[in-house]
Amino acid sequence: MQSVYNYVVEPLGERYNNTKKVGDKELILNTEVFNHQHVNREARVLSVPKVGDSEVQPGDIVILHHNVFRRWHDVKGKERNSRSFLEEGKYLVTQDQIYLYKRGGDWICPKGYCFVQPIKDKSQLSVETEKPLVGIVKYSDGTVALGDLVGFDPVSEFEFVVDGKRMYRALSKFITIKYEYQGDEEEYNPSWAQSG
Repeated sequence: MQSVYNYVVEPLGERYNNTKKVGDKELILNTEVFNHQHVNREARVLSVPKVGDSEVQPGDIVILHHNVFRRWHDVKGKERNSRSFLEEGKYLVTQDQIYLYKRGGDWICPKGYCFVQPIKDKSQLSVETEKPLVGIVKYSDGTVALGDLVGFDPVSEFEFVVDGKRMYRALSKFITIKYEYQGDEEEYNPSWAQSG
């Protein structure tokens, strides 16, 4: 099956990632369909669009927009599928809904994006655990160097968990400054983001 303008993808796992294994038990983290934080964002590409060139190829693993697999309730309270729903286990997505893709074990950013991991806020005057709007570039489209300590615009970052690490996806053009390392920077990853 191939679409003219859209990618056809299948979710890796279920639609929602709302359970966590604790010992030999399974803990339910969320029972709401409207909460975007527990929607699965990983999928496998089944086919690429017939029209246009694509960096992403069939078989690639992709990180998607949170609304692709999400369910919602209409004004009458009836639960509905997202507009991306094609048939059970298959969804249509556009190029701008794909934020990261994996090929051969390596994550690759499409043009215009980068992923930044936050760092701990070590200031004694702050009650925050992470330094706001500052982080280390983990994945990049090439316009920002990997490993750079950077600052980015407010409201330009979107939270994702990739391989058990919480990161922010930011448009590369919203990376506003490159900082010099002071030597005490430490990546910040909350315990809830870690796999397991």
